[in-house]
Amino acid sequence: MKKIQILGTGCPKCEKLAESAKKAADDLRLEYEMEKVKDITEIMKFGVMMTPALAVNGEVKFSGKVPSVEEIKEVLND
Repeated sequence: MKKIQILGTGCPKCEKLAESAKKAADDLRLEYEMEKVKDITEIMKFGVMMTPALAVNGEVKFSGKVPSVEEIKEVLND
């Protein structure tokens, strides 16, 4: 099971990232849990200075941009 974390305060880009990550995981038929981390203190613990960010199993994969569904699929397949 993958743990997908969306790091961001809830801005439109954060919501878009959450939608794209859900689509990528669903397309790959992964078992996953998605969590939205909105607390800035918690986000900073990941070392993220620019949101939105995407972490998979606690490891930041993207920060400061909304990657494409295909880019997200690549990191989910690792």
